[in-house]
Amino acid sequence: MSTREITLTELESSKVGAAEEAFQMDEQAFRLFYERTARPLWSYLARLTGDRALAEDLTQESYYRFLRASLKSDDEAYQKNFLFRIGTNLARDHWRRTPRAERVDVETTETLRAHDRTAERVQQSSDMGRALAHLKPRERQLLWLAYVEGSSHNEIAEVCGLRSKSIRLLLFRARRKLAEVLRSSGEESKMKAGS
Repeated sequence: MSTREITLTELESSKVGAAEEAFQMDEQAFRLFYERTARPLWSYLARLTGDRALAEDLTQESYYRFLRASLKSDDEAYQKNFLFRIGTNLARDHWRRTPRAERVDVETTETLRAHDRTAERVQQSSDMGRALAHLKPRERQLLWLAYVEGSSHNEIAEVCGLRSKSIRLLLFRARRKLAEVLRSSGEESKMKAGS
């Protein structure tokens, strides 16, 4: 047996060992975690990206990276924030790699049918759906995490990679912009109805 074959065998066995060590959750714990977080994560990513298929891909990749990561805590809230942070970073990476001309236009994508009741209520409101489409991805992200997911300012800061002190101001600005968009679309509707 040559030294090259021994080295490759050792490398392969060390890779298998490293992969097994990386998955720190047992199957039952992961299933429970997945059941509680898959729909909210997909809904969040779908709203953030405006593309259901991309959201599905990013959700799968998020769980894969989540399982491979070394987590500092067994707390489920920490794990959920960590998972959403992974999804957020994957969405940002996608935006950076995709040329601007190829990005999905949120206004022209088909209507998002969310898996959970909260997302369905948001999408059923056509005014709200159109208004959210006029916001920047970061603004949609902040509003979604705060008002759909019910995340605290500290949790939002962790997911978005921002300082927690800046979240209050950023949320205020996003709410104000959403209100302006809703107000202007309401005025347009009144003008069309009066014609």
